[in-house]
Amino acid sequence: MRRPHLMLALPAALALAACGAQDKADDTATAPAPDAQAAHAFSSDITGADFGELVKTLASDEFEGRAPGTAGEDRTVEYISAQFERIGLQPGGDNDSWYQTVPMVETTADDSTVLKLATAKGTRDLAFGRDMVLGTRTGKPQIEVADSELVFVGYGVDAPEQDWNDYAGLDVEGKTVVILVNDPGFHAQDESLFDGNRMTYYGRWTYKFEEAARKGAAAALIVHDTAGASYGWDVVKNSWSGAQFDLRPQDDPEPRLPAQGWITGDVARQLFADAGLDLDAQIQAANKRGFKPVPLNAKVSFDLKSTVAEKSSRNVVGILPGTQAPEEAILYLAHWDHLGKHEGEGDTIYNGAIDNATGVAGIIEIAEKFATSEPKPKRSLVFLAVTLEESGLLGSKYYVAQPSIDLAQTVGVINLDAMSVAGPSRDFVVTGKGSSELEDILQTYAGQQNRTLVEEGNPAGGYYFRSDHFNFAKAGVPALYAKGGNDLVEGGTAAGKAASDDYATRYHQPGDEYNPDWNLDGVVQDLEALYGVGRTLADGDRWPNWYEGNPFKAARDTARGEAGGAP
Repeated sequence: MRRPHLMLALPAALALAACGAQDKADDTATAPAPDAQAAHAFSSDITGADFGELVKTLASDEFEGRAPGTAGEDRTVEYISAQFERIGLQPGGDNDSWYQTVPMVETTADDSTVLKLATAKGTRDLAFGRDMVLGTRTGKPQIEVADSELVFVGYGVDAPEQDWNDYAGLDVEGKTVVILVNDPGFHAQDESLFDGNRMTYYGRWTYKFEEAARKGAAAALIVHDTAGASYGWDVVKNSWSGAQFDLRPQDDPEPRLPAQGWITGDVARQLFADAGLDLDAQIQAANKRGFKPVPLNAKVSFDLKSTVAEKSSRNVVGILPGTQAPEEAILYLAHWDHLGKHEGEGDTIYNGAIDNATGVAGIIEIAEKFATSEPKPKRSLVFLAVTLEESGLLGSKYYVAQPSIDLAQTVGVINLDAMSVAGPSRDFVVTGKGSSELEDILQTYAGQQNRTLVEEGNPAGGYYFRSDHFNFAKAGVPALYAKGGNDLVEGGTAAGKAASDDYATRYHQPGDEYNPDWNLDGVVQDLEALYGVGRTLADGDRWPNWYEGNPFKAARDTARGEAGGAP
């Protein structure tokens, strides 16, 4: 339910945090509050009590769901920066402040937009939401495309190391490409193609739009299928409706299409049939090396109008300088943003306790242990709480473009997102397992806890590409995303499944709230192990790399070579 406004009812712990933040990025006033240090005495060690207190505060109704660009953002970044200051970190943001301002563009597509398909069988009008979704990342209020030829480009992949190019021999200038979601190994169920059932970087829809832009297409449409996307059409429709946040084009190194979107499987099936083609047969053809693009003998037209506004949000950056190699850094990462509050009856605040107050609490706990432990680390530690993860990993993308410590000198990244609060587990889930040598270090600490590293439950879902570490990975920096598993010490896999199923009902819902009955012993183990990975790197001179065959390894080797270091 709604609670009184913060200025009328400020929690004691938050009041202290707000008063401690000195480098606010705007002039929003904070109500004075009494010293409330006694409200919770934080330990220098990683404890369940400290972790729970941090989550409880960040996920309280007073933070209004932590939506970027709202009063909830102000309270959130002030609280995080106050914790960083209390711990003894140094500001790592703009102009020696705690904050890195992230300029963003808010674009809301007119949902009355119609996409017109002209085929040999006649003209069809596709409705926004029901048949398709469409958007632009250009920042322009109007995008017009007229009579653009449609071409099926299979999975839209150009991967030289896989000897695979779906664009071979095709000039897509002015054309609209139609693309399958996921990658060939998944639909073919062929372990010899890409990574088989595991989604690769090339299977992610963001890559497909970027590649189409690099090729010069006028627009791109992805064909939705629930198995390939790992979610139904409603998720696509809801995600692409309403305000969409993005970085300004000048702040984003990735290429952008004039327009991009999705069509339903039924629309695609009819489109192919109108061209005398069978969609299933074309999918099979696209699963084979040497596939050639297929003209669909159709044209698409649309007049996409959008409301565009420029706004900004903030990352929070704290640094613990190294004693011997301060120019080299290990980075801990978590996103602070969630979905805010919505209009309606009942509980309208999306508190985001697990997603991702737990991750922010985790990096604060790890930061405090580093700051208070002896000896002090030789390399620097960067603790980064980013914004706009829920809007497309934008805060981390901006940091990657404007890092506090050069990415070529960033040893590795450890991401904390939606930590497990179900209790100790026998397994340790490494999302994207088999990616980098950071896993070798984690294996040591997991072994000390008598735990086994396992991959995520649905590797076809591409979850490695859905959280903030992915932007660092694309830049070549080895990145680890790991957390507690589902084989619980108390109750085994049945109890783990029950906890997972319960959270699924709360994910991105108002029910994702702090629960004092959580068993936090497991998350303490997780944080201790992830601290250990950073400690090993911070005290040594290792430069972990991606495993051979990983698509991000070349970027790492190039960056380290240019920096004068070994790959």
